[in-house]
Amino acid sequence: MVASAPAFPISLLCRTTKPGTPQLPSFSRPSHSRLHPRTRSSTPKNAALAPSRMEAAQPQASDAQQGGAEPAMKLLFVEMGVGYDQHGQDITAAAVRACKDAISSNSIPAFRGGSIPGVNTDQMKLKIKLGVPRSTQHLLDADRVKAVFPYGEIISFEVVDGGMICSSGVCLEAMGDKNDDCYIVNAAVYVGY
Repeated sequence: MVASAPAFPISLLCRTTKPGTPQLPSFSRPSHSRLHPRTRSSTPKNAALAPSRMEAAQPQASDAQQGGAEPAMKLLFVEMGVGYDQHGQDITAAAVRACKDAISSNSIPAFRGGSIPGVNTDQMKLKIKLGVPRSTQHLLDADRVKAVFPYGEIISFEVVDGGMICSSGVCLEAMGDKNDDCYIVNAAVYVGY
């Protein structure tokens, strides 16, 4: 029996280095992570019962919202961002950066160009949701964060447990550091009308 040639030339599969060059460690994938063809049903077993991922990700109306205490909003899109404060331990600075990150890469011509009849920036509504480390939530200045948004009525501002406190690797007193903590905040900005 004659062995068949490999599908790819062996030279493409092996890393070659010059003599005397130190070899980097190679890592192989565990067998459970290899790609295997699978057949999947196009609908989940409990499709009628389970909300879609989009529905689950949208802020849900509370009883107060449905009762008219908070205006309803037709959701157009969700912007997401991350903000850091590496020096100074200012959770509000991290939240402001997260909100700026969420809105800085978007243009919203629909509110100015008449794409949605009768809707302009005066009708824009925003729901802000921040993931902030629990131990720092009481230090957050919501008014400073809300000031980031140039237009739109903020109808909801929610702070939930999230984000992270990790080490920045250095404590620089000259930059206002009390320790080496780095604060990280996540933001989701729901935009609609």
